This record gives sequence, C-alpha cells and structure tokens, in this order.
Amino acid sequence: MTTIIGRTPPAPKGSGPAAQNTAAGADASLIKDTDIRSFAADVLEASMQVPVIIDFWAPWCGPCKQLTPVLEKLVREQRGAVRLVKINIDENPDIARQFRIQSIPAVYAFKNGQPVDGFMGALPESQVKQFVMKLAGGAAQASPVDEMIAAGNEALAAHDIQGAADAFAQVLQAEPQNQGALVGLARCYVMVGEIEQAKATLAALPEDKRNHPDISAIEATIALAEKADKAGDPSALRAKVSADPADHQARLDLALALAGTGDVEGAMDELLEICRRDLKWNEGAARKELVNLFEILGPNDPRVASGRRRLSSLLFR
Repeated sequence: MTTIIGRTPPAPKGSGPAAQNTAAGADASLIKDTDIRSFAADVLEASMQVPVIIDFWAPWCGPCKQLTPVLEKLVREQRGAVRLVKINIDENPDIARQFRIQSIPAVYAFKNGQPVDGFMGALPESQVKQFVMKLAGGAAQASPVDEMIAAGNEALAAHDIQGAADAFAQVLQAEPQNQGALVGLARCYVMVGEIEQAKATLAALPEDKRNHPDISAIEATIALAEKADKAGDPSALRAKVSADPADHQARLDLALALAGTGDVEGAMDELLEICRRDLKWNEGAARKELVNLFEILGPNDPRVASGRRRLSSLLFR
C-alpha cells in the first residue's frame, strides 16, 4: 500500500500571531460588518474608491448561510477590486427599512455612492461570480488557490498521486475547509486504498458544503472501494462464474472486484450481464451498482454514455 507523504499538512510558514494579525487586517479591509453609524463610511464613501457589495442577512436565514461564504470567497479572489459589507437585518432594522428589504438574502452593489446593481436569493456560485466580476471591471484572474487545485486535479488525471496530494495539502494550509482540496485529497486516499483516511478527510467538510455532486461522487467511490475489498479475488470469482454462469452473486462480486482494480469496462459488462439474465435479481442490485458507477465516472465519461445506452436497451426491451 502506498503512503501519501505529507497528508497532514504542517502549519504554514508565517502562521504565528503576527502573521495571523496581518492576514486578519488585510481581510478586514475587504470584508466587514457594518451598522447605521458606520454605513456612510463603509458603503457610500468607500464606494467612491471601489465598488461595494452589501449583503443583507440574518442568523436564522438558511440561504444566507450558503450565499455569504460564496460572496466572501469571490471578493477575496478579486484582491481589492471590490469590497463586501454585511448587514444583519435583525440588528439593523432601520437600514433594512430604508432599502425596503422584504426577503433575504438580498444583495446590493454601490458604485460612486449610488446603487448600481443587485439580486435576491442565494444564486448559484457561477452567477454570483459573474455579478462580482462585472463590478470588479472584467474577468477575474484565477486565484492561487484555484490554480493549485487545478494542478492537483491534473496530477490526479496523470496518476501522480503524490504530486496531487502535495498540491491539495498546500491549499488546505491556507483554507482548511476548501471543498475542492478536501475532495481531491480524499480521491488520493481512495486511489492508494486508504479508505478510512478518505472518510476522515471528507468529515472535515462543513454541513453546508456536503450537498454537491462532487461530494456524492467521492462518497460513491468510497462505498465502491469498500465493497471491492470485501468482494474477493477477481481470478477466483471469474472461475466461480465460469463454473456457474447463473450465480449472480458471484458475478456481482466479480464486477465489484474488477471496478476496484480500475477495470470499469469489465465491471459494466458483468453488471449488464446480470441485468440481461435477471433485471430484478436481488431488488435490482446490478442496476443499482451500474448507476453508482455512472455517478462516479461523471456524465462526460464516454463509458457512461455507452453503459446507459446498453442498460436502456435492457430496461425497455
């Protein structure tokens, strides 16, 4: 079994109190909470220099908890080209009344002391990014974090697991709950058979980031890896199936074992053969495992399109 070196990232250089205070000070210049007393300075006057986004929120608002972290992340990525001011409407009802806020989250953008744009509700991150980029004056440059995650994913695609793990670990030094880095590192662990480490890595994700296709895919990958470990030796299982082609359980175990070794096409063939012989066997277990494989591979994998066509021909024959 391969061990991923440096899987527990050391503390970043310059992570002592002085460095933390410097980082906090820089962040405070871009993102801050305001009230009626400082509204003019934080919004009206500040927007004469750079655009200012106002995020109206409240502690009880679920969609606000999804939107605010996205706004904070995107504002940081713009590196001073735009600022974010957060207003708790429970603590600042006068400001909320002035803006006629009737539902939250509500977002306004100010430029040169005047409102210029805005939106209501927790939009998808892609739309929020367009909103922020437009205010910032053009296309956003990829942040160092995004570039490092991209490098990690490229290394994974090239089966450079150590290089990928190092890239994701560097991101987690700066952002311990970064979704892309945690998912990437979990994939590294799965690829070297360290399933419990993969689970522990995903456990670091906050609850509000768990409802995402990438999370579902890696969780399905972990579940498949655990089943593959229990399935047994592919050679022995293939011999068992050859001796009794109607032994669906042996064929299912063979499919799982093959998937565990990376032979996805072979796994699909065996699962489809079970479906061909008895689609409803064991409450449709073979079909369910096929769907899991499709989810793991993703919609852009050509093997998924082929597998879905073959499965459909069996479902509607």
